[in-house]
Amino acid sequence: MARIRVAVLYGGRSSEHGISVVSAGSVLGALDPERYDVVPIGITPSGTWVLTDATPDTLRIDGRTLPEVEKGTSVALSADPTARGLVALEAGAAVDALAGVDVVFPVLHGRFGEDGTVQGLLELAGVPYVGPGVLASAAAMDKEFSKRLLRDAGLEVGRFAVLRTDRPWSALDLHHLGLPLFVKPARAGSSLGITKVGDWSELDAAVDEAFRHDTKVLVEAAVIGREVECGVLEDADGRPEASMPAEIRVGNGHDWYDFEAKYLDDACEFYLPPDLPDDVIAEVQQAACRAFDALDCAGLARVDFFVTPGNAIVVNEINTMPGFTPVSMFPRMWAASGVAYPQLVDRLIDAALRHTR
Repeated sequence: MARIRVAVLYGGRSSEHGISVVSAGSVLGALDPERYDVVPIGITPSGTWVLTDATPDTLRIDGRTLPEVEKGTSVALSADPTARGLVALEAGAAVDALAGVDVVFPVLHGRFGEDGTVQGLLELAGVPYVGPGVLASAAAMDKEFSKRLLRDAGLEVGRFAVLRTDRPWSALDLHHLGLPLFVKPARAGSSLGITKVGDWSELDAAVDEAFRHDTKVLVEAAVIGREVECGVLEDADGRPEASMPAEIRVGNGHDWYDFEAKYLDDACEFYLPPDLPDDVIAEVQQAACRAFDALDCAGLARVDFFVTPGNAIVVNEINTMPGFTPVSMFPRMWAASGVAYPQLVDRLIDAALRHTR
């Protein structure tokens, strides 16, 4: 049987470039070489697509330094669906190695990768790909619109306001949200650009930091509760299936689940399963599947919640390409649910090959 040719796409132009590279290293390590012919394609921070010789060992965090896509043979994905794959841009490049990609695994986080842009290109190219389509990817990446869609589907979300660089705003416009506040880019992830505001004097600097990452900023009222995440996978019949959820507790000097706590410091404790009543765990799983359907997702998603002291379930956000690093919760939750990392990757690729978009 011919091997499935998988292009693993990683890196990208977003501020989550390094996390994408680390995630891709884990995916590369999980792909069975007897089943898959892997084509690693990196996207540099400036946006150049390159065929690389990456291995899991070369795509790891070194101390506190994140890896980066730097060099390779320049390639492009043809938007011509009859071409069916990647083409070389450099003279003398090995074109045969790029022909006939069967499926793309876009291990891309953030803008220009997880936001529907790459998904649209792949649709034009007629190449199957892992993960949700254009609409779901774009809506989930934009936290304003994902909250509106989730709320419209009857799911509870926290109170929020939206700021834009081209519209005037005042702190008085936000006083109804109370303190503390979380100020974040509307279209970013991995907790980049987020500030917890405990005093109104801190607001301007927090908004400026968020605007460094995006032209639209979300200001959210803090939700008092436990942070719980739940993975969702598409089953063989195309229906969402929820993992065992996990609770995240932050310590080691961190006040909340920020970038350093997630990836660089030993600052988190994970409870899998969470210390919640069985009926609350079941409600979290049901809400995760409802959120998946509300945004018309496909393949996978990770849904993040707050569970309040009264066990009310509040959706924080939904991620259509969650982290796949060794410490990422999505693969860990599925491992605890009986789906090991290589099986997880197999299921995602199988789902992508089933889809006709």
